[in-house]
Amino acid sequence: MRKELRPTHDQIACDVCERTILKGERTETFLAPGGQRKTVCELCTDRAHAEGWIRESAHGDLPASLHRPAPRRGLFTRLRRRRDEGLPSIEPALDGDYDEDPPPPSDIPAEAHPEYFEPEPEAAPAPPPPPTLRSQPKDPRHVRAVPTNAQVKVERALELFNQSEHPRTIAGIARTLGEPWVSAVPLEDVPAEVALVVAWELSWYRFQIDLGAEHDPVTVVDKGEELEELPEELRDWNASAVADGRIGVGVRSEG
Repeated sequence: MRKELRPTHDQIACDVCERTILKGERTETFLAPGGQRKTVCELCTDRAHAEGWIRESAHGDLPASLHRPAPRRGLFTRLRRRRDEGLPSIEPALDGDYDEDPPPPSDIPAEAHPEYFEPEPEAAPAPPPPPTLRSQPKDPRHVRAVPTNAQVKVERALELFNQSEHPRTIAGIARTLGEPWVSAVPLEDVPAEVALVVAWELSWYRFQIDLGAEHDPVTVVDKGEELEELPEELRDWNASAVADGRIGVGVRSEG
């Protein structure tokens, strides 16, 4: 009878890469969480460590408990606990010396320990507004006093006319046309104004004199050629003109 050769070892696979372990290839046993034994080839040891597995040969060096230590409590939490339990207080160990009280830990709100926080300074009151500077009153407009008597109004109007530039115009025309007829009459509807008419046979000029105006009281308001164009009350010749064009009161011109 012919004998059949069979391998004398069982086939073993790596628990990481699931590759069959070759004859003579070294393997290591790892412990997975829960105490399960895992066979790992030499090529997969780093991956086994990454999975959190530990070598079985190093199991005896691990601590008995794998629980993480409780986080260290804050300074004031430990002091409060010792006070509640009736234990003597302890001086906190500080890394450096402080001339004043040490700063409180960042996890304690400011309102819990107001002695460690300086109160915010109160806002200074706003300065009072500067006094309002009152502007100086403007100079009042100078208004000439208006006479109430008709004769005085006419005299004042002729005085303003003689101070203007219009007498030169009258003098120039008079050298050509001769002495003019002149009428000065206060206006009934406007008490502060006087109508002045200077006329010749072929032309006439009508001026309006504002007794209350400070600047430019004399204005030419109309002119024409025929005396009949003028109202009858403005043809009452009660004044006269001299050679330089100025007007005088009290001398009636012959019409």
